[in-house]
Amino acid sequence: MGTDRSNVGTVGRTAPAPRPRSTDTLNPARDGLPGVYVLELAGQDDDPLATLEARAACSGVEPLAPGLATARGIGDRVGDLALTRTACSLVARTDPTVEDAVAGLRAALGEEGADPDDEGATRRGTVRVRARDVRGLTGVSTRAAERRLGGVLTDRGYPVDLERPDQELRALFTEGVCALGWVEAETARDFAARRPTDRPFFQPGSMDPVLARALVNVAGAGPGATVVDPMCGTGGLLLEAGLVGARVLGVDAQWKMVRGAGENLRRYLDGGFATVRGDATRLPVCDGVADAVVFDAPYGKQSKVVGDLAALVSGALGEASRIAPRAVLVADRSWTDEAWEAGWRVETRIERRVHRSLVRHIHLLVDGPVD
Repeated sequence: MGTDRSNVGTVGRTAPAPRPRSTDTLNPARDGLPGVYVLELAGQDDDPLATLEARAACSGVEPLAPGLATARGIGDRVGDLALTRTACSLVARTDPTVEDAVAGLRAALGEEGADPDDEGATRRGTVRVRARDVRGLTGVSTRAAERRLGGVLTDRGYPVDLERPDQELRALFTEGVCALGWVEAETARDFAARRPTDRPFFQPGSMDPVLARALVNVAGAGPGATVVDPMCGTGGLLLEAGLVGARVLGVDAQWKMVRGAGENLRRYLDGGFATVRGDATRLPVCDGVADAVVFDAPYGKQSKVVGDLAALVSGALGEASRIAPRAVLVADRSWTDEAWEAGWRVETRIERRVHRSLVRHIHLLVDGPVD
């Protein structure tokens, strides 16, 4: 068995990540409703997966409306999320019209408003307003919303800076609701720089980096974690896990993939990875070595698997259970029964349509007794 190693370091499970911070000290008039955030989700039909991913960096995440979710707290890793655009301290929630949004902001600020020069204020300095018609569902005039809401802020004494403001108020209009909030965090949208076709090693069918990032976040990738992909292919999942701070190990049955994944990882990561040739049903690692396993199983007729696909996936699930307490499996069908038989509890399964002839099934598997 050959190995491509780049300072992978000591492999092992780590302590849980810090809990998302509380927002109980927020001033409702100046900062938002205490302990409530609104998340603007990315994608067109990805709310279930986006909500699931957001729970890796936020606490108490619940769907609100198409393209939006709420959270009770946010952690330092919000910026690593793929399917969340912004996290805002929620100021007001209204019907999705400009008039209602203006009335909601006025009510939240109060008749006198908050003095931005007050030493006790945490929303100090210059401001601007940005409005979005999320997914184009309301037809609202975002320009009119920005003008009217900006007028409310200037009436309350806030100086405006449209280029480099100290604070930004976001107005998010979607089906049935408008959420107003101060922007607390925005995610990096640099995925185009890592398109599969631009990497040193490319194969048709490589997963796009946005989906790969979301999946590794759901799996539990992060600083100090160890993530294993037993069917690593070109290394797209490993790459995104490494970029959020995880140590990564890729295994593949084909030498071409082992070498190619290593090339891709070397391009974007500064160590902390290894790729080896091996069998996903007999992984060359010790029990309990990883924090998470994540893999994209072969897709039926499109795959080049020699032998029984069910036996391969079942064996890989069994090995994943041996080495980690958590896993994400992506496939073109449900492998729920096989996961249960391998000792996993299926926490959730999401169906994500790719095109007319392909639906991806995303399984989140956790260690523990089967319900």
